[in-house]
Amino acid sequence: MRLPQEYLERMQKRLGEGFPAFLRAMEDAPVRGVRVNTLKIAPAALSALFPHLSAPVPWAEDGFYTDAEKVGSTIAHHAGLIYAQEPSAMCAAPLLGVRPGERVLDLCAAPGGKTAQLAAALRGEGVLVSNEFVYDRARVLSQNAERLGIRNCAVVSADPASLAARLPAYFDKILVDAPCSGEGMFRKDGDAVGEWSAENVARCIARQRDILDAAAQMLCGGGRLVYSTCTFEYGENEGQIADFLARHAEFSLVKQELLLPHEVRGEGHFAAVLEKRTGAREDARPHPVRRVPAAERAYAEFAASFFAAPPEGSVTALEGGRMFLLPAGMPALPVRTLRAGVELGTFDGKRFTPAHALAMAAKREELARFLPLSAAEAERYLRGETLPCEAENGWCAVGYGGCPLGLGKAVNGILKNHYPKGLRKV
Repeated sequence: MRLPQEYLERMQKRLGEGFPAFLRAMEDAPVRGVRVNTLKIAPAALSALFPHLSAPVPWAEDGFYTDAEKVGSTIAHHAGLIYAQEPSAMCAAPLLGVRPGERVLDLCAAPGGKTAQLAAALRGEGVLVSNEFVYDRARVLSQNAERLGIRNCAVVSADPASLAARLPAYFDKILVDAPCSGEGMFRKDGDAVGEWSAENVARCIARQRDILDAAAQMLCGGGRLVYSTCTFEYGENEGQIADFLARHAEFSLVKQELLLPHEVRGEGHFAAVLEKRTGAREDARPHPVRRVPAAERAYAEFAASFFAAPPEGSVTALEGGRMFLLPAGMPALPVRTLRAGVELGTFDGKRFTPAHALAMAAKREELARFLPLSAAEAERYLRGETLPCEAENGWCAVGYGGCPLGLGKAVNGILKNHYPKGLRKV
């Protein structure tokens, strides 16, 4: 790997005697990992559906190293049972110590790996807001939240300052996985090497400073903030934290750690844990519920046959006929919101059509109409093919290994495929 000379000089100064070992490690192949989505399945049960888990990742519960090269093509991925995530990147979210019922913010969340970890820690209780400023990346984040079946999450696209103005002192826990110069990407992404420059490092430091100041405003007293990056640059890591503490006397540093590719089995990551000593916890206006009685009746009629136990929450309608199930405590989010809770489906004035997200958020025991598929049938379903079936006519969730993959509609012995075209395997 050909690394920029200025970068090498910086790393030699930073690592000293460890620099030769670092250089040797940078020639190694990148390390791959997956995290088990415990909202849907336990690690022990996953092994039968995804036989590619090896050693556990030491710093991440439910994280494993894997030898699978195309995780995204597996049935387990499509079912939302796993999330492909670089092992070092799994270190930050657990440091927040999230507990069920808390208000949690993932401020720079795309593509969603750390959001998945936070959601698993919440266990469906409390509120999770996942924000991504770049809208196209926020769309990917929203798709991943849907695939993973996260019920209590709002995905928004806002600059941190705007979000801070609307939700001051609201959150108990905040994760800032800040945009950075990306040195931890060098082994797996050659383009990242070409994008590195001292000027970009300086730009990242300035942007990280603004993001941290916004996060500080949104954290309540007694709350915890974890700041992380996938760079080894002092100014973006320890230096950034020192400057933050100089500006914010109400914060204290609990600990900080730097994982380096020659010292751990991973690409490298930095994380710092900060606590806010003072400041009252503020509430926010609840998310408005727009009642459309005809739509609610249509959904209730569908749910009566589709579910054995319908999920709880407030049904609200948005423009375009889209309907969502809001979890308890979801705040009003007067910023660009891609999803809030679980999308139930659409109502066109006459009939209710269920959404893919509704099936992905459901558990097998909640479903009255579930069509199990073999592995071969599941592969055909994921390609968008129709299948023969003996189910009673109507909508049903289809799945593999007891885990939903999406929706189908049984019509006279044929299962019509409703797996979203943009997600299908080719």
